[in-house]
Amino acid sequence: MKRILLQKTFVLILIALNTACGVHMDEKKMMANEIEGVKNVFAPDKRTALFNIEVLDGPSGFTLVGETNLPKAIDSLKIVLKEKGINAKNEVRILPANDLEGMTKAIINISAANLRSNPKHSAELATQATLGTVVNVLKKEGDWYLIQTPDMYLAWVDPGGIQLMTEEDVAQWTASEKIIYTNTYGHAFTSIDAKNRVSDLVAGSLLKVLNSDDNFFEVEFPDSRKAYVSKEEALEYNTWLSNLDYQADSLIETSRTLIGVPYLWGGTSTKGVDCSGYTKTIYFLNGMVIPRDASQQVHAGMPIDSVSDFSKLEKGDLLFFGRKATETTSEKVVHVGMWIGDNQFIHASEMVRISSVDKDSPNYDEFNVGRYLRTQRLLNQEDPLLKNLNIIKPLKN
Repeated sequence: MKRILLQKTFVLILIALNTACGVHMDEKKMMANEIEGVKNVFAPDKRTALFNIEVLDGPSGFTLVGETNLPKAIDSLKIVLKEKGINAKNEVRILPANDLEGMTKAIINISAANLRSNPKHSAELATQATLGTVVNVLKKEGDWYLIQTPDMYLAWVDPGGIQLMTEEDVAQWTASEKIIYTNTYGHAFTSIDAKNRVSDLVAGSLLKVLNSDDNFFEVEFPDSRKAYVSKEEALEYNTWLSNLDYQADSLIETSRTLIGVPYLWGGTSTKGVDCSGYTKTIYFLNGMVIPRDASQQVHAGMPIDSVSDFSKLEKGDLLFFGRKATETTSEKVVHVGMWIGDNQFIHASEMVRISSVDKDSPNYDEFNVGRYLRTQRLLNQEDPLLKNLNIIKPLKN
């Protein structure tokens, strides 16, 4: 009889433990689902938002660990978990990291900084940022810095590509008089005799103005190097800004100056471009910041066509190409070009080139016409994904 009672007691204990374990596992699963839900709302695109959170299950209960640059997302997650009656210790690191010691801003210090997908030179080239661009600095790993560009792209840069600064330093840089380099490619020199070079320059490079005469600007780099730039190759930034007309013909004029520039995966400068880096650069040199990748650009602006009715298109529209949706696969955007009229579009494919949608044209692009998806109009459209430099505000952490 005693043995039977012990057996029953043991069974009841096992049932209680299994029930508690089941409830515990259910809570952990619920937390994972809530984390995913918050991530889908605040950080649906890992290219532009960081939200790497997971749950640790220890003797003292649940702990949230990981990192994010979205404190509002963490606040939302804590509210949701509280409403569900789930207790969890919060050890999530909010970026920018404290060990940056206030150096949470930086300015690109070379003509075109190569930004990598991981903190090493052998990693994929994710994108580029040109001289004078202000970026957020989120954390440091080894000698590399995780930064966020004005188009919100997250990538890693080595220390040679940036000049670290405080918020106050960047405010002074932003308020200073600057020039913008307008030639496709050139150099800054140590003196007006233009013999010794300080750096190369690409279209869109920004430099602080110290002085000027009839022929040259005396300029300063973010790291305080001084140089001279020909006035034939640059404009005062505010003059350039005030002359922006946001017209399609200006986009086309700019696009043609880059014909023949080589294709470079991850490139967004006049040294080399990929397809979306090319359209992004064209728009930037005409005063607009647009999303980085083709799969992001396709969501910006106003839909124009999705049935190959090219008569609807206007100069400056962006054409998107890729894999059409089927019953078992979703649409995938992999290429983009810009409409320039006369049944032609300009795009980076092996090099920057002009192609036609007219099958009777000698530059007919049968391959891309066959995978055409849709066209979007970005020029002069009201959209949170599009920013005009005339009204753009400094990037906030």
